[in-house]
Amino acid sequence: MDLWMNLLFGNPIGLSSMIVVLTTFLIIGYISVMFITKSGKHHH
Repeated sequence: MDLWMNLLFGNPIGLSSMIVVLTTFLIIGYISVMFITKSGKHHH
């Protein structure tokens, strides 16, 4: 756990890369939710 804390808050490169990864997961999740809701409404 100390290694992750050092990577996150020790240098700005690790922090920015973690922000990019989290933002990517949020965007993928949002697009998949919109796709599922739109396809679900299509069938009804």
